[in-house]
Amino acid sequence: MRTEALARLAEERVDHRFKGLPPDADGLTVGELAAQRRNLFREADGFTTPVLALSAERLEHNLALMETYTARHGLVFAPHGKTSMAPQLFHRQIQHGAWGITLAVPHQVRVARAFGVARIFLANELVDASALHWIAGELAADPDFRFVCYVDSVRGVELMDAALKGFARPVDVVVELGAGEGARTGVRTEADARAVADAVARTDTLRLVGVAGYEAQVPGADPERVGAWLERLVGLAVELDKAGRFDGADEIVVSAGGSEWFDAVADVFTRIPGLSRPVLKLLRSGAYVSHDDVHYRRLTPFNRVPEEGALEPAFRLWAQVVSRPSADQAFLNAGKRDAAYDLDLPVARVVRRNGTEHPATGLEVTALSDQHIWLRTEPGADVEVGDWIALGLSHPCTSFDKWQLIPVAEADGTVVDYIRTFF
Repeated sequence: MRTEALARLAEERVDHRFKGLPPDADGLTVGELAAQRRNLFREADGFTTPVLALSAERLEHNLALMETYTARHGLVFAPHGKTSMAPQLFHRQIQHGAWGITLAVPHQVRVARAFGVARIFLANELVDASALHWIAGELAADPDFRFVCYVDSVRGVELMDAALKGFARPVDVVVELGAGEGARTGVRTEADARAVADAVARTDTLRLVGVAGYEAQVPGADPERVGAWLERLVGLAVELDKAGRFDGADEIVVSAGGSEWFDAVADVFTRIPGLSRPVLKLLRSGAYVSHDDVHYRRLTPFNRVPEEGALEPAFRLWAQVVSRPSADQAFLNAGKRDAAYDLDLPVARVVRRNGTEHPATGLEVTALSDQHIWLRTEPGADVEVGDWIALGLSHPCTSFDKWQLIPVAEADGTVVDYIRTFF
């Protein structure tokens, strides 16, 4: 990656754009503020609520755990960058062994390229002519840039081919196998996949290099159904290889893996038979980097294979009790603008008062308004106006996107870094 571009992030000036940061830090660079090692909880250091923080220790733990896991299972890793859209985290993921970064739309690719990401997997069919022209220009300018994207229709192949006429370097594509009727994108049948592969073969602007898909979209996903779909994906790779459809490829990409079934991916991918070229077994899980307190905590594959380790929720949203209008109700000064709520409501974890903490026993989040979190307080719950409440969040993808600059704090609250996001 371009370390000079990462270094320039530390030169950005702190101002009103960045929620939760100390007002008296305005005008400092991010690097200068980080060097001061202010503490989230020390009043004199000036952090305001609500403020989202990442745990320095848990972030490092999660990065190291997935590096170990993928290496142990012979997988190549391209974590989904849409989760964080944070080039600093892309850099750390690559430092921890990632082959490259997965992305979803052209804007995200532009962000990654601005910070020098050399290998990008676009988990979408790309038919925007302007975006394809830009990708082709990047490929022409940088022989070390590796770009792979989905194709899932003959029409899509035709549009890509038309947009890429005149560019010398072909764009690498993989056929996306859908997870069944009612699933998201991807061809529905092997016959459709063959037709798309044949369409690619008729072009000189595209090069078929493999197959891919997203197993979490399997209807009624369970270990048996997900495993069966993954076997179909591998079978498609074998069939297309026998048909000579990968003859122009240096290696054959077989890719799957969100953050809910990567154990099934690891299991099935170990049984990929020998093909005509080396196989790149590419896993794309992204939510692991921060993990979460509800959705992925419940569905992580590490629950099924606890001997492999455990991810740790790295986010804490700190909000303050601003109203206690009745014995069974309290309100916090955070809301939909600050906390993910699309999958599950936040969960109260800790109450902090006068420098001490106690578990948030008897506190339940019941609703979110734009700028309030509603708490139901059981009899005897120890909470009062002015308390700071630590909230665990569900769904990293819609937590990162609400914050442009996120403090990274050690266990005692000392802030050692700031993560810049680009949504």
